[in-house]
Amino acid sequence: MLRVFGIVCALACAAAAAVLTWPALFHLERTLPVAQIVSFRGLVAVGFAALFVVALLLLLIRRIRRFAAALVVIALVAGAANAAIVFTRGLGTEALPARTASSIRVMEWNTAGQATSAQTIAQTAVAMDADVVTLPETTIATGERVALAMRTMGHRMWAYHTQYGEHGWDASSTTILISPRLGDYSVIASSVSGTSNTSTVPSAVAMPTDGKGPIIVAAHAVAPRKAAMADWGHDLQWIADQCSSANVILSGDFNATLDHMSGYGVDGGTMGRCRDAATQSGNGGVGTWPTKLPALAGAPIDHVMATPNWRVAGSLVLRSLDGSGSDHRPLVVQLEPAG
Repeated sequence: MLRVFGIVCALACAAAAAVLTWPALFHLERTLPVAQIVSFRGLVAVGFAALFVVALLLLLIRRIRRFAAALVVIALVAGAANAAIVFTRGLGTEALPARTASSIRVMEWNTAGQATSAQTIAQTAVAMDADVVTLPETTIATGERVALAMRTMGHRMWAYHTQYGEHGWDASSTTILISPRLGDYSVIASSVSGTSNTSTVPSAVAMPTDGKGPIIVAAHAVAPRKAAMADWGHDLQWIADQCSSANVILSGDFNATLDHMSGYGVDGGTMGRCRDAATQSGNGGVGTWPTKLPALAGAPIDHVMATPNWRVAGSLVLRSLDGSGSDHRPLVVQLEPAG
């Protein structure tokens, strides 16, 4: 009886390890609680490493030696697979490449509202020489202060935004700053009114009014809490749908890692036709949330993506700002025209 019980437990452990390592294979990547657990690939790998050590100690107990041996194999394979996934997505880079005349630099930062000062945002954006700054959970009032501060530093930007309701909850706003050198922009009406937008917290779609620049989408999906799983799925589909055009830069807090995006890509894209820039440039495994965890233990839920007419030249997750107030790390990406 003990032997049968051990076999059943070992099979259950193997199945659980497989689901947590390859959730898309079982179509469970967006289900509770798998979606929440796989957000933290680094911690999952550490968990399997701990299980490996415990299983080695259990080998000393003769009666459960076979079960312990099975656990050793399961933990070793699953731990190595999760570590390899983080490694192949990228453990981080130290700097951006030199700019060219055609470069566009995009900075994304969920500022957690007033937790991050306008001056800090402005100084960071100027230091990164950003042409586009997408700021989920940032009101237009803060965005305008950021733009004014950047102008005093010699870096002009125009501020655009979308807001749900009239209350002052920062998460009900998303702001975009765009350099005048990219041309004139306007946030589309459906984005402002919410008739076509993310479900709970707003996203902003800025269209070039002169027809020259890329469409810029500042996205903010609702977090995958138990009561919001359906809305989260809706938001991810909406975000993917924004990348159906030929010239799109998509940037924001997706509240989703690459593991959650299975099935949303088209023609080799990650979300619609857009491809994840951090993964293409060595930062896809670096956690952007929360800042209280080491970067490689966190969840990479903030993204910059672009359609294939843009080439990713480099990216950078800014870890030096963990004490700035926000619980998210800024992500900066340099794009070049693919032609």
